[in-house]
Amino acid sequence: MDDDTKSRLERLQAEIRLETGRRVTQQEILARLVERAIESKADLIDSFREDRVPLADADRERFHDGMVSSGVTTTEDDIDDVLYG
Repeated sequence: MDDDTKSRLERLQAEIRLETGRRVTQQEILARLVERAIESKADLIDSFREDRVPLADADRERFHDGMVSSGVTTTEDDIDDVLYG
């Protein structure tokens, strides 16, 4: 663990003690953080993805130019029927 992360963990440990009056070890904090991360794995995984620059308006318009309306409204049930039978 680098020095900055260690320092932030120590500050968090101190804040927990001030707010709750309870001493907790850094191991307890890390265990709780891992537990919470597992509960929201998708968020954790997404945090490691490369940031994507929003699509330029011209590129977005070019994409939508190729779309054609069939005049029929498609529902989620219609899609489910096609995909799952």
